Amino acid sequence: MPPHNPTTTIPHPEPAAAVLPSFTGYRDLLGLIRQLSSLGGCARPIRLEGHRTENDAFTGEILRELKSKELPAGHLLVRCGNRRTTRCPSCAELYRQDTYHLIAAGLRGGKNIPDQVAAHPRVFATLTAPSYGPVHGRRVNGSARCRCGRTHTKGDPILGAPLDPEHYDYTGAVLWNAHAPALWARFMLHLRRTIAAAAGIPQRLLHRVARVSYAKVAEYQRRGLIHFHAVIRLDGPAGSYTPPPAWATPETLADGVHVAAARAHVDGPEIDGRTYSFGFGRELDVKVIQSAAFQAGTTITEGKVAGYVAKYATKGAESAAGTLDRRLKLIAELGQETIPEHAARMIRTAWALGARRDLGHLKLRAWAHMLGFRGHFSTKTRAYSTTLGALRAARAAWQSRHTPDPEPTTLVLAHWAYDGTGLTPDLERLAALISGGPTREPAVTTRA
Repeated sequence: MPPHNPTTTIPHPEPAAAVLPSFTGYRDLLGLIRQLSSLGGCARPIRLEGHRTENDAFTGEILRELKSKELPAGHLLVRCGNRRTTRCPSCAELYRQDTYHLIAAGLRGGKNIPDQVAAHPRVFATLTAPSYGPVHGRRVNGSARCRCGRTHTKGDPILGAPLDPEHYDYTGAVLWNAHAPALWARFMLHLRRTIAAAAGIPQRLLHRVARVSYAKVAEYQRRGLIHFHAVIRLDGPAGSYTPPPAWATPETLADGVHVAAARAHVDGPEIDGRTYSFGFGRELDVKVIQSAAFQAGTTITEGKVAGYVAKYATKGAESAAGTLDRRLKLIAELGQETIPEHAARMIRTAWALGARRDLGHLKLRAWAHMLGFRGHFSTKTRAYSTTLGALRAARAAWQSRHTPDPEPTTLVLAHWAYDGTGLTPDLERLAALISGGPTREPAVTTRA
């Protein structure tokens, strides 16, 4: 049997080159360019068919009419809104910017959040997963040399792969990802208990004097395990609109995070005679966030935290662990993908565990492509700051103010139906020319 090579990837057949028709086949090329330009570089726009008619409410006269078939592209095209960089860089960048403003508003005010929130105690915490077996890394125990004896470069594909795959606990790793959302909820429960104990009051009365607010993102490490980056803030009873009590200091909050992370545990299933229990790893990083007025000599400021969190809001397992960005219908589909062997083994483990009845609530087959993790990548408490929906509504309102409205006596009738996602190969090529570069491999789907 040949020796195991952790950098081996599953072969993927090369797609046949598509024959791209000429753009001269379109009668309204300039109109087509304008329609594609309005997408802002979206790689997988949604195609809609239907019509929009503006009628005079009194006479019934048709004032304006828009039909999808008469548009230059033959459809009404709208942005996909996908948050993943691997799916659509343009829409993911818009999502990243919205997330940045959401995080920043909870740190320094703005977006209907008072500026006084910058004076509230804030920390930036990173909670990691425990070890399920030694893996290749760039730094081990303070040394730049890996356990394998080599010094790996930043882009080395072997990073994150197990040193001994046959003894790596793939079952534990997949189940940890699956239980990570519940573990975070348990962590927040213990944090509120710890803060209440520091204040000398029962936890049930904490909401009367203080509130713990947070915004977090989940990031995949190279070894395929989730860890959380979180901005955690102590507020008064009305959230960001009231100052915290005098005993609520950044040090109190930081100490509470350390205690809560150590106490948080979630019971897991029993598999092959082993009972699993899940907690956070020993690598816990908690830093006090300094206000923009005190940036000199600090390494963790409001702007840096907001940018750091927003960066990871658009990434999934495919960005770090090299796994898939779509669901699998059959495990046989895995043989048609080019992914690292370590990620493939985690997917197969999740698929196998998904067949167990006692693990049905984890939906491991549906989330096998995410290595078992089924939680939201970006979450926050209601009191932390504004919402993505509010930011999008403000953007839509701004666009509406700069778009001529129909007359008050105009009756608008519209009907649009989904017809597919993505562009045809020729439109894909034209969109790439307009945006200044390729968007992604064309993927056109139509409804049945």
